[in-house]
Amino acid sequence: MPAAGQRTTLQEYVARDKGQNQGLEAVIMAIAEGARRIQQQVQQAALTDTLGVTGEVNVQGEIVQRLDTASSDTFVETLSQSGQVAAIGCEEIEDPVIVEGEVANGYIVLMDPLDGSSNIDVAVSIGSIFGIWIRRPGEIVNDDSLLRPGNEQVAAAYVVYGSSTVLVLATANNVCGFTLDTESGTFAVTHPNIKIPADCPYYSTNEGNNKVLDEPTQRAIGMLRDKYSQRYVGSLVADFHRNLLKGGIFAYPADTNRKDGRLRLMYEANPLGYVAEQAGGAASTGYARILDIIPKELHQRTPLILGNKDVVEATVSVISGG
Repeated sequence: MPAAGQRTTLQEYVARDKGQNQGLEAVIMAIAEGARRIQQQVQQAALTDTLGVTGEVNVQGEIVQRLDTASSDTFVETLSQSGQVAAIGCEEIEDPVIVEGEVANGYIVLMDPLDGSSNIDVAVSIGSIFGIWIRRPGEIVNDDSLLRPGNEQVAAAYVVYGSSTVLVLATANNVCGFTLDTESGTFAVTHPNIKIPADCPYYSTNEGNNKVLDEPTQRAIGMLRDKYSQRYVGSLVADFHRNLLKGGIFAYPADTNRKDGRLRLMYEANPLGYVAEQAGGAASTGYARILDIIPKELHQRTPLILGNKDVVEATVSVISGG
């Protein structure tokens, strides 16, 4: 195996893979720089007394972890300073951040800066998620500019902070994984040309929610239970990353308590749905393709089923009665 210094770096990769999307390289490198900083904070959280909650509740109605705030602030800073981002939407912030000044080829980035943050205190893998849209020509960027369907994304990325720190980047028909070299601070290619394996060995869902699912959805989960082994971390990024590399389906369907679903369309479902599709998989609400949903509000929630395309389609068929 070649040494880390001999591998293609993230910067080299995006410089040659940006295609027609001028300025995208700077956006990706801003995400990478933010991830490098967050990785350090996550690793040192217990030692620097940054575990635990702030005592605040975010716009989602969730208790804010200290690292949620730190992660949000870090990525807003690195993206704003990239010179290529016109607006940032964040799960932790009620209103979008409109970057001052005109950006010729500006991008819109929507993010979950620290997914799975409730797992921080117990050292379970967590992550960050990003959807990237290009600003429409001549558009004056405002709040409504962020309400774009997932099928208009030009790229998406996520980061896993676990036994290693891995950044996965999806562009049109291409998904590649990069691992952080903590000594040099650079990401290098370690998982080229990712495609979801044809075999689906795993399903990931919270079985504790089964009692609040409607009857068709219970049957769908029962079908998965009978065919596959359960693997469920409880951090969306961690569960999705495993299934992307090894095959599997993640399901957080609607239930009687959450008819609109629990996960965020713009910050979680659209970006990971884009990654899944570029890797040969699929993403659905249980009734419709995730990337086709026309968003009505920035913090909109949705059910989410994604992973191996054939298994997603079979699951959706049971849920929707198709």
